[in-house]
Amino acid sequence: MTRSKTPVWLSALLWVLAVLMMFSAVVYQRTTGPTYPKRGDLVTADGTLRYKLVRSEYTTTDAAVILPLPAGAAGADATVFFKRYKTEDAWTPLPMAVEASDDGDQLVARLPAQPAAGKLEYYLEVDVDGAGGLAMQRIPQASEDENIIIRFKDPVPTALLAAHVIFMFFSVLIGMRTGLGALFAPNGMRRLAWITFTGLTIGGMILGPFVQKYAFGEYWTGFPWGYDLTDNKMLIMWLAWLIACTSVGLKPKRKEGVGRVVVVIAALVMTVVYLIPHSMRGSELDYSKVDQGIAPSEAIGTGD
Repeated sequence: MTRSKTPVWLSALLWVLAVLMMFSAVVYQRTTGPTYPKRGDLVTADGTLRYKLVRSEYTTTDAAVILPLPAGAAGADATVFFKRYKTEDAWTPLPMAVEASDDGDQLVARLPAQPAAGKLEYYLEVDVDGAGGLAMQRIPQASEDENIIIRFKDPVPTALLAAHVIFMFFSVLIGMRTGLGALFAPNGMRRLAWITFTGLTIGGMILGPFVQKYAFGEYWTGFPWGYDLTDNKMLIMWLAWLIACTSVGLKPKRKEGVGRVVVVIAALVMTVVYLIPHSMRGSELDYSKVDQGIAPSEAIGTGD
């Protein structure tokens, strides 16, 4: 039985919907992930400070904590307080200094670089004097009951990282399109499902471990050897599409209903898993082991 071709307008509409879904997922990831900059506003007498504070840095450089100053601010006084994450260390004060930049003056302090997977927690106390002066303010606010956590990683070759990101981005995008196609226009569903699975295999199960190895010294820290949520997310997505591709097979079937349902489920699983913030329960340096004399490369586990 020959299937009618999917109308061009319907195929285009499904691709547009897939792109919109992917764009929304990327925006959500970048605003919720624990390694993306901590964003917020601090209201002062001279204007609003819209800050973006670092939460990820390479081991090869100190991490610059930057707070922009409102134009015409009369003065500034700010201090960063930091300590090693999950330790009983005393808080170390680090005064911020005014530095000029292309975007105007800004307050800057630099947190000391840590070994791979090492984390620091920090907060800021800021007083930007305006016409009447302001009391010292904390970032993040004490009511949030948290500090900012920054994790350090070893550099990853640009070509490897770019290939990993590109394969993952387009695999998830095509996977979303495949799920929509299984619902509304199953022609081409099988081909797209196998493209999705192949992309996830190359980008996530092959290139991903090499990225992890360069950044934190281990190829895989997910199940069954660890609790790295990023690795486990990848494994769940890959298994979902393996099952979907096994279900649809390589050749058309007289009844595609079961295959369509399994593909839709795989797309839903992938979307839900992808929305879980990146790098949660990732590699984390155990400073208590480092303090006992264990080399940092041998003291990495999985954390929050």
